[in-house]
Amino acid sequence: MIIPDTVDKIMDATRIEEVVGEFVTLKKRGANLLGLCPFHNEKTPSFTVSVAKGIYKCFGCGKGGNAVNFLMDHEHYTYPEALKYLAAKYGIEIEETKPSPEQQQAMDEKESLFALTAFAQKYFQEQLHETEEGRSIGLTYLKERGFSLEVIRKYGIGYSLNKWDAFCQEALSKGYKKEYLLKTSLAKSKDQQLYDTFRGRIIFPIHNLSGRVLGFGARILTNDKNKPKYVNSAESDIYHKSKVLFGLYFAKTALAANDNCLLVEGYTDVISLYQAGIENAIASSGTALTSDQIKLIRRYTSNITLLFDNDPAGIKAAFRGIDMILEEGMNVRVVLLPEGEDPDSFARENRPAEVKAFIDNNAADFISLKTQLLLKETQNDPIRKAARIKEIAQTISLIPEPIARTLYIQKCGELMKVEEKLLVAEVNKLRRKKFSQQRTESPQEEATTLTHPAEETSEKQTTLTITNDFQEKEIIRLLLHYANHDILFEVENEGRKEEVAIKVLDFIVQDILDDKLEFENEDCKLIFDLFVQSRQDGRQPNNQSFTNHTDERIRNMVVDLLSTQYTLSKNWEDRHHIFIDHEEDILKATVMQAVYAFKLRKLEKMIELNQQQLKTAQENQDISEEEVFKLLETNNSLKIIRSRFAKELNRIVTR
Repeated sequence: MIIPDTVDKIMDATRIEEVVGEFVTLKKRGANLLGLCPFHNEKTPSFTVSVAKGIYKCFGCGKGGNAVNFLMDHEHYTYPEALKYLAAKYGIEIEETKPSPEQQQAMDEKESLFALTAFAQKYFQEQLHETEEGRSIGLTYLKERGFSLEVIRKYGIGYSLNKWDAFCQEALSKGYKKEYLLKTSLAKSKDQQLYDTFRGRIIFPIHNLSGRVLGFGARILTNDKNKPKYVNSAESDIYHKSKVLFGLYFAKTALAANDNCLLVEGYTDVISLYQAGIENAIASSGTALTSDQIKLIRRYTSNITLLFDNDPAGIKAAFRGIDMILEEGMNVRVVLLPEGEDPDSFARENRPAEVKAFIDNNAADFISLKTQLLLKETQNDPIRKAARIKEIAQTISLIPEPIARTLYIQKCGELMKVEEKLLVAEVNKLRRKKFSQQRTESPQEEATTLTHPAEETSEKQTTLTITNDFQEKEIIRLLLHYANHDILFEVENEGRKEEVAIKVLDFIVQDILDDKLEFENEDCKLIFDLFVQSRQDGRQPNNQSFTNHTDERIRNMVVDLLSTQYTLSKNWEDRHHIFIDHEEDILKATVMQAVYAFKLRKLEKMIELNQQQLKTAQENQDISEEEVFKLLETNNSLKIIRSRFAKELNRIVTR
């Protein structure tokens, strides 16, 4: 267990923009930073990071929290793992108490798998550099491929000895469990005996976005046609190949800086390009591109350039994946390498400047390239040409941006020598079909949430309709933002008027406690009680204590109430000569209004409850006239008080 003082040191040192910025491209927007949410698919940024408050909030999917919550949600860390990650990042020494045997036993299985893959990566790297077989076979091969020692070490490349169970024996001797060796596919079992999966192969570690090793790709170094060239880790609790891109951990900064992702197929393609000075290259590792992989890329850039061998068949095989990229609203360009070259060989055989120049000068937009490739297949056959036109229209229909669709229609019409209006009609037909399918699906989903008033019971109909939720949240919001701010009240002292400063915390808490009012929203009640306690203890409430709270409900509500989606910049006001009152400038009025609104809503609920009791009393002949009269008297008194509060709020009460 990490001791509380160390947790405080970690949280004090943590800068949320630096933590989130490692995974999301953030841009300045007023007082906050804005980016595409990493937790759901969106095309318009709604993910906001408040540097001043130390929190993030997505106004699209609702996710929010502090730096620790972000790492837990994004990287699936446990709470201690997230703290240790931040401690390592900011150079803070971890002080922790020794876990009990029960706590040790309850360690998350994922952490055990991560620990094993980290051990394996280090082991394979040592075998490459420190054993005779590793140096003479593995390291010699890598150097012959032109890889420098610096690049080999950067990517953590290793070597697995060509022995039956060398790694298994080493892992078992270090206390790693057999079940985890099998789950990570680092080992296989035959006749109750474990043996190494990656024997006699170069090992390429596959990292997640924070640099943890998820799995491995292993390349054979012999020409044995009975064995696959590459063997990859199988799916596990920590490795899902459809959600991982090789090299992204090392390339993410370059992707954002260049605003472009260079997508290739293999491990060596990425490494050779990196060595040629092209740092924004990543690989799909031989798998068909998936929507999850596309979303990963989209966090850093909306532009993808694909490097292909000059093989039309290979490009056609990739059409489906490229269509998926277009559907995400991203821009796709394609570079066809010279005959007989792949990205790896081309990067090794040419100077870095020549590689960059070739890519820049030969990048063509995908739709035009696809049109030209399909046009060659028609061989002037009208039936084939009609089929290819429909195929092109299908691709264009996926583009969400209307202007881009129009421009591609014009260009493809010229290339295909077909009237533009025919392409427009086909594209529109395909888009209408798609939207029609979406409409037929959504009502069915909504229908499951509909309720019918006729089916409600009489008991439900008698429940109170007035809730205090909004007003209660407004009280908590003001406490979170302004608890330690002063507001001035005018008092009379010995015939003279004086201004007295009262803290917002003292005014709100005392006023509500004096009237013995209770919060109905459980989360608001919990937070209000924490403010009351801090006041009693003489402590200044700190928002960090709420955003770091162990209760997830409290954390979520506090983040919601601290988050503001829109901010008006001072530059905008100056430029347009339009000036508005900022909340801090009218804080007293805002606080008074919130307290009055809170009380007014309580009164309205009391009146409704009283009227229900009055109605029941009038229908029940056993109740005396005196009791009915008391209820009527209470009703009138409550309405008088309500009118006074409504007047203070400048409201008109109609009932």
